[in-house]
Amino acid sequence: MDLGLKDKVALVTGAGSQIGFGRTICLTLAREGADIVVNDVEMEGAEKTAAEVRMLGRKALVIKADVSSSKQVGRMVKEALDYFGKIDILVNNAGTLTGGINLLVDVKDKDRDRQMAVNFNGVYNCCRALVPHMAERKYGKIINMSSTAGKGSFPLVSVYCATKGAIISLTRALAQEVAAEGINVNAVCPGMTPTAIWPDELPQDLFNQYADAIPVGRMGTTQDAANLIAFLASDVSSYIHSQCINVDGGAVVF
Repeated sequence: MDLGLKDKVALVTGAGSQIGFGRTICLTLAREGADIVVNDVEMEGAEKTAAEVRMLGRKALVIKADVSSSKQVGRMVKEALDYFGKIDILVNNAGTLTGGINLLVDVKDKDRDRQMAVNFNGVYNCCRALVPHMAERKYGKIINMSSTAGKGSFPLVSVYCATKGAIISLTRALAQEVAAEGINVNAVCPGMTPTAIWPDELPQDLFNQYADAIPVGRMGTTQDAANLIAFLASDVSSYIHSQCINVDGGAVVF
């Protein structure tokens, strides 16, 4: 299937980690022909991701910005538009589990605030900055990275669950607001996937136990989510709108 992404421009936030969703999303979209705006606060990893995009024959622009800051997001969008002239696809991928795994009563206010700032406010800031541009062009694809944690009950990451649930609500509401403007808005909800977001002290046995409970018999990969994102970023999926789609091997059934 030709996804028709040649010469589209995608902005992917949080794309610096070399074992995260962002890098895989960038490379997957680039293989389909898209040029990429690579965003992160950590420039060394972002530059590596951009270099790999360029090796695939596509253009890449690296922009440092903290998505929790509306001012920095505004600057990022302006810089990207000045360089490429358009942004067709927004993938709100940046996320954090600041403070690690804790009981709710042990979560520090600063860690709660940082998770809310990056995970939810980051999505809000980027959508708000880009919707006017997309509406003016009567075209746009917004894909928000939520999580099955936003749909289920996962102990010890209660704030993270709340931020991901908020993204689901925002996705559905925004989708209704902008449908007439030619903008598709959807969310992707990966299951537990080994990435840099998880604390280093988590034992491998925990991941193994989780994998054993997944109907398809394995943990998810960043490529599993990236494949769906490429599909949602394309016009092939133009009738899919306001959806929050699990990529979890059947672990969550709603």
